[in-house]
Amino acid sequence: QVQLVESGGGLVQAGGSLRLSCAASGRDFNNNAMGWFRLAPGKERDFVAAISSSGLSTSYARFVQGRFTISRENSENAVFLQMNNLQPEDTAIYYCAARVGADTVGIDAYEYAYWGQGTQVTVSS
Repeated sequence: QVQLVESGGGLVQAGGSLRLSCAASGRDFNNNAMGWFRLAPGKERDFVAAISSSGLSTSYARFVQGRFTISRENSENAVFLQMNNLQPEDTAIYYCAARVGADTVGIDAYEYAYWGQGTQVTVSS
């Protein structure tokens, strides 16, 4: 079992920044690739970013490239999503997810077995 708890969401004006955190507990975090997804009202869940278990490989959705950065600190069992230049269309619930036993990034939700409860990000114009 893996437990994931997101934090860091909130309300920010367009152009602002937020840093999301995901605290993981349970199975060996160092062996899990991690990802961030988001769900906006009336839309399907979207892949945002992913990072390999080592942290050496990352992948980003096209709509966040150059603005968001995913990172992880294995000694703290944590993964982060730095979000800069936020826009109203980034408003969504952001979810952290774990791809257990995988050392490569995954961009499809079905590849992730464990999910957090999500943290709300709201960007005002």
